[in-house]
Amino acid sequence: MDIRAPAPLGQVRVVLEPGEALHVLHPKTIVAFQGAPLQREDRVMDLANAYRKKKWIRSKLQGPADVLLGLPPGCALTVVDIEPDSDLLFDFKHVLFYTDGLTMRSRIQKIRTAWITRQWVRMKFSGPGKVGVVTTGDLASIPLHAGVPLFAESGSLVAFPERADVRLSVYGNTLASQHMNVQWELTGSGPALVQSGTKETGLADQLSGDGVVKRLLRELLPFGSVYIK
Repeated sequence: MDIRAPAPLGQVRVVLEPGEALHVLHPKTIVAFQGAPLQREDRVMDLANAYRKKKWIRSKLQGPADVLLGLPPGCALTVVDIEPDSDLLFDFKHVLFYTDGLTMRSRIQKIRTAWITRQWVRMKFSGPGKVGVVTTGDLASIPLHAGVPLFAESGSLVAFPERADVRLSVYGNTLASQHMNVQWELTGSGPALVQSGTKETGLADQLSGDGVVKRLLRELLPFGSVYIK
């Protein structure tokens, strides 16, 4: 199986050899498929918690075939190798595909965590195999330590080890904790996968020289968007 994801182009190219298969969890990302029509089979996912979503459709693509998957603007794909003893728990929405042979199971989160994050279920894959993960920006793998906590924004944490100690927290002094989003505090061993993209627009505005005064003048003055750059 050959998987290529050129970062600037927002596309994923997958070449399946005879006997290989790929399970795509976001079928609408399939923009081109070169192969026999019967080599694609869509099914409703047979997970016990599927009722929590409106619909979970999985497309199984079998080789030989050439597949083109489209990514949303600003998103990147990282292929994560899953070993037989892997205990990573994935945020399901980030999983674009996984290779045939992997076993997927749901893991219910603690009530105190799910109540705040509104995320009741994470997915665990048992290998060997590969999982294609879509993120905003790049995906960073950060090793966890037992004595030194890792703090990661709740919306940026893509996967973490099932055996890790995970809590919702903030950190820093009073001013810092009052001006940050809710953080995941993680300790333990194994990697945490964190996406580097951010929804914070303040930095982009500053880099482009787009201050508050300029934005107000563009809105208030006639033809402000034309004359004020």
